[in-house]
Amino acid sequence: MNEVNEVYVYECVRTPRGKARPGGGLADVTPLAMLEGLLGALGERTGITTADDLIVGCATQNAEQGGNLARTAALTSGFEAPGMTVNRYCTSGIDAVRTAAALVASGANRTVVAGGVESVSRVPMFSDRGPLWSLPVGSLHMGVAADVVATVEGFGREELDRYGLRTQTLAAEAWAAGRYERSLVRLNGLDRDEHVRPGLTIDALIGMEPAFAGTPEQDAVVLKHRPDLGEIRHLHTRGTSPSLCDAAGLVLVGTGLDLAPLARVAGTATAISDPITMLTAGQLAVERVLADAGLIPDDVEVFEFAEAFAALCLKFQRDLGVGDDRFNVNGGTIAMGHAFGATGALLVAACVDELHRRGARYGVAAVSGAAGSGSAVLLERV
Repeated sequence: MNEVNEVYVYECVRTPRGKARPGGGLADVTPLAMLEGLLGALGERTGITTADDLIVGCATQNAEQGGNLARTAALTSGFEAPGMTVNRYCTSGIDAVRTAAALVASGANRTVVAGGVESVSRVPMFSDRGPLWSLPVGSLHMGVAADVVATVEGFGREELDRYGLRTQTLAAEAWAAGRYERSLVRLNGLDRDEHVRPGLTIDALIGMEPAFAGTPEQDAVVLKHRPDLGEIRHLHTRGTSPSLCDAAGLVLVGTGLDLAPLARVAGTATAISDPITMLTAGQLAVERVLADAGLIPDDVEVFEFAEAFAALCLKFQRDLGVGDDRFNVNGGTIAMGHAFGATGALLVAACVDELHRRGARYGVAAVSGAAGSGSAVLLERV
């Protein structure tokens, strides 16, 4: 049996998050150009211009994101790597990092660049017309699934709104303090995440209407599978839901490189939940990766958990006993934006940077995705 290699993160680079709409900061930048920009920045920072593979996560792989975008980016940027594009919906970026780590650990590869890209403004969600979206459970809106979790777990509107205010406030403070500067690669004149709203008030959040009410056909799908609920309390608003954005991120993963590593990949995991309460799978993946490593939540000082709606974050914090001082301490995707396949790579970068800022040992980055999938990476600061 081959010896298992230690796997390290040597560098993380990411674009700002641009609003996914006409006029957004990256709306006129193609997904290919985002990857080209990051590969160039990675080469400038590390001297690495070739790798055993380039693995890119992307959730909607058609049009400008079709045709194996990873290989295309390698060709057009002059980065020497075969290139593979992977899709596990919103967890695609973190699963690209997981795949890279497995390849390096096994000895199959020594250097892999992994991450994700998504231009939601240029390649809209569901535009791939995949068969999943035509299934009753596949067509269930994630916002409705989040409302199901809020209903099941007993969270109220006030709790959700206060979480929405917390993440916006922390994101604004983090950007003002320069906490995202180390990994950031400015692109198209954009130098920060566009969705952040400094000065947002609780009164503004309280005044927002529920975003996913008025969907009786969606509620019927849920109640067919969960008749015990009786009814669904629609509580999430646009202020407690992840904003859509355009972004990309890349992580240099390897072993034995002539570079100072930033972190060791101490474990990875994926998990599934039922497709009705689909967004709980990310938490399950975190529980699994910690158990596999012989750790408990109290051993982890930095949690970067994709904010797939406020209820999922409240559930995570309550179930795992994670206080505000360790959970999404620089804001999250509700405040800064969710770029589907890119989000996992951005969270890995944020986790690594916060570990070094704090001098902490362990951190976890995790994402929940469509159809009940979730993935996590456990990182140890070097």
